[in-house]
Amino acid sequence: MKATTCSIGQLAKQASCKVETVHYYEKTGLMPKPPRTDGGHRIYALPHVKRLNFIRRSRELGFSIEQIKELLKLIDEPNHCCGEVKTIAMLHAKKVQQKIDDLQRLKMALNNMVNQCKGSDSSIEDCPIIDALYVESR
Repeated sequence: MKATTCSIGQLAKQASCKVETVHYYEKTGLMPKPPRTDGGHRIYALPHVKRLNFIRRSRELGFSIEQIKELLKLIDEPNHCCGEVKTIAMLHAKKVQQKIDDLQRLKMALNNMVNQCKGSDSSIEDCPIIDALYVESR
């Protein structure tokens, strides 16, 4: 194998992921099927490493598989512009902010329950946290 190519194990190591992750991304179409040796082993090169790093970093930022497919489509096809990428990123940022808002409301609700609890000497039957968990959500 040439120095400019690598095995699937080396690719995974370079991108700080597992071999199974590479297989998954190939099955979902995020990673292209690589060429193979006469013996059937996959051969990866720098573009594969770069693409896998792009996918992994996108996942770390919370982009869905479908969003990453959209981004990669913009990269792979000619005549797309940065504004299209910006639109996807802005929509994702809006969803992230909604999740943050939901988590802040959740934190406040949990803190309210904890603040109502009298502590270790109180009977479990009088526990406001347990009572709050029994109440149906609105």
